[in-house]
Amino acid sequence: MPKNCSNCGAALGENAKFCHRCGNPVGGASTDGPAGRAPSGAPAGSGAGFQHALPWAVAGIALLCLLAFIVGQNFSGRKAPPAGPPMSTAPTAGGANPRAVDISQMSPDERADRLFNRVMVYVSEGKSDSVQFFAPMAIQSFEALAPLNAHRRYDLGLLGVVSGDGAMARAQADSILAEQPSHLLGLLLGMRAAGLQLDAAARRDYSERFLSALASERAKQLPEYIDHQADIDAALRENPTGPR
Repeated sequence: MPKNCSNCGAALGENAKFCHRCGNPVGGASTDGPAGRAPSGAPAGSGAGFQHALPWAVAGIALLCLLAFIVGQNFSGRKAPPAGPPMSTAPTAGGANPRAVDISQMSPDERADRLFNRVMVYVSEGKSDSVQFFAPMAIQSFEALAPLNAHRRYDLGLLGVVSGDGAMARAQADSILAEQPSHLLGLLLGMRAAGLQLDAAARRDYSERFLSALASERAKQLPEYIDHQADIDAALRENPTGPR
């Protein structure tokens, strides 16, 4: 004969141990099915409110635990592994705070800039786990913009540097230099990538070419030179021989 929950009257399966609707143990279930009747010997309604509230309380606690985990993952600072000298983290074109933005509503260019900015903010904050999480997304967003100009290639290469992908960064540097052999950002990126790859000879070659081209290239006042002036200045400070 079908059983019904003694608390809420819901129909129960033959082998059910708890009510699927209110969570009441089936040990007190009735076979005659009067909905909402209290267990024998207990005042009507005693414990019914608690049983109804229990599933919602459990769900609320679970939600709070999930939110705490997400906040902890996003805002707990961790020491980042060394990735060469500091680089500028100023926005390239995306603008404001990179957090809490719906990038799906942006244009491809805006999305690439926003993700780039976000990664660089995490670099500046020492959040290496967040860098590793968001860098692949940012890299993919830049690759979707192909064909890339020198500025975009440099930004893409920087993402390779901060995520530890020296080969990708060097490929972007060489692509810039194939079209513009004296481009300062291409040479600077080559220096960084060669440093990651522990290629001292290549790093020295990029550095010498960077210093030789510095004066004439700076005079061009290219937009990417202005945007990444801090990177150029940092590279210049690294070389004890100074500009030539």
